[in-house]
Amino acid sequence: MDRGPSVSDEDDDLETLEEGLPANRRTIEWNPKKDRFLLAICISGQMSNHLICLEKHMFMAALLGRTLVVPSQKVDYQYDRVLDINHINDCIGRKVVITYEEFVEKRKKVIIDQFICYAASPPCFLDEDHIKKLKGLGISLGKIEAAWPEDAKLKEPKKRFVGDIAPKFSTEAEVLAIGDMFYADVEDEWLNQPGGPLAHKCKTLIQPSRLILLTSQRFVQTFLGGNYIALHFRRHGFLKFCNVKKESCFFPIPQAAECILRIVEKANAPVIYLSTDAAESETNLLQSLVVFNDRQVPLVERPEHDSSEKWDALLHRNHMGGDTQVDAMLDKTICALSNVFIGSSGSTFTEDIFRLRRGWGSASHCDEYLCQGELPNYIAELD
Repeated sequence: MDRGPSVSDEDDDLETLEEGLPANRRTIEWNPKKDRFLLAICISGQMSNHLICLEKHMFMAALLGRTLVVPSQKVDYQYDRVLDINHINDCIGRKVVITYEEFVEKRKKVIIDQFICYAASPPCFLDEDHIKKLKGLGISLGKIEAAWPEDAKLKEPKKRFVGDIAPKFSTEAEVLAIGDMFYADVEDEWLNQPGGPLAHKCKTLIQPSRLILLTSQRFVQTFLGGNYIALHFRRHGFLKFCNVKKESCFFPIPQAAECILRIVEKANAPVIYLSTDAAESETNLLQSLVVFNDRQVPLVERPEHDSSEKWDALLHRNHMGGDTQVDAMLDKTICALSNVFIGSSGSTFTEDIFRLRRGWGSASHCDEYLCQGELPNYIAELD
C-alpha cells in the first residue's frame, strides 16, 4: 500500500505538510549492472540502526550500479518479516534488491571478491564474531581493506560526498562488501530529504510489510480512531545516554507530562498512543499527570495478544505474532499513522518514524521531540 494516511487538517496549526515529493528533489537512478552485487552488512545497534544502515547501502548500490543483497537472517534480522522488499523493486521499476536466499540460488558458491571498508576503524565495524558468522554461511572473504585508512586516526567519521566515494568503490569485482554503514557520514542532506535520494515512483521506499501495515490500521480502527497523538517515550538505558550529551534529553516525568499537555491542547486529540520501554511505575505516574480540562487523556499501549480481539489476527495467522521485531515495527507504523507525533530526541527509532511520516505525507507542523527546546529541570551528576 503506497497511499499515505489521511490526517484531519481542521486546525490550521495541525495541517499535514504538503503531500507528494518535492519537484526539485535530488535523485539518482538505480540501474544495476548484470552480475554485480553489493552484500549489505549491518551490525551496530538494534533494528532501527540496521534500517538506516540498509538505506545507506541502497544509496551506495545505486551509486555503484549494483544489486543490493539483503543480509541472511542467520547473521542479521529477518528483514522480509518486517519490510516490504517487493515494494522497493516495484517502486524503482526493476529488480534492485534481492534476499540472501535468492542470491545463493544465483551464485551457488558465495565469495566476497572485494571487501572495501567504508569505516576504517575498526575495519568495516566487523568483529571476530561477525566474521565467524559470515564464514559459517559458507561465504569466502577476500582481503579486508579500508577505503580511507587515514580515517583510523579520527575520532569522528569524516563527511564524504559522491565525488569522494565513487572512485574508491568502483570496481569490476562481481561481489562487493563495504561493511556497516550506520555511522557513515555520507550525503546526509541528500539521504534525509522526503522520499530519499533514489529516483522512484512511490512516497517512500523502505516501509513496513503489508501485513504489518494492515494490522496497524486495524489497531487504529479498534483503539484510537481518526484523531490521536503518538508518543515514543524512550526510557530504558536513556538516562545515562542522555546525561553524557551536551544537552540532556532525559526528562523527569512531571516535566514530560507538561510538555505532552501542550501538544494535547494544540491537537485537541482525545487519546495518546504510547510506544515505550518505560517501567510501569513511570507510565503510571505519567498517566496520572496527563490531565486536560479535568479529564484524563488515556495513554494507550498495545495489549498482549488476546484471541477474542481480531485486530492482530492477520499476524497470528501468518505465524508472525510474538516476534519482537514485528512488534517494534507495529509500534513504528502506528506512530507513523498518527495525526501528531512526539518523539524522543537521540533515538533512531524516533528518527525512522519521522522518515516514514515525511514519506507518507502524514507529518504535521505540530510534530516535535518531547520537550523540544527545553533542558531537564533536574539533571543527576555523572557517575
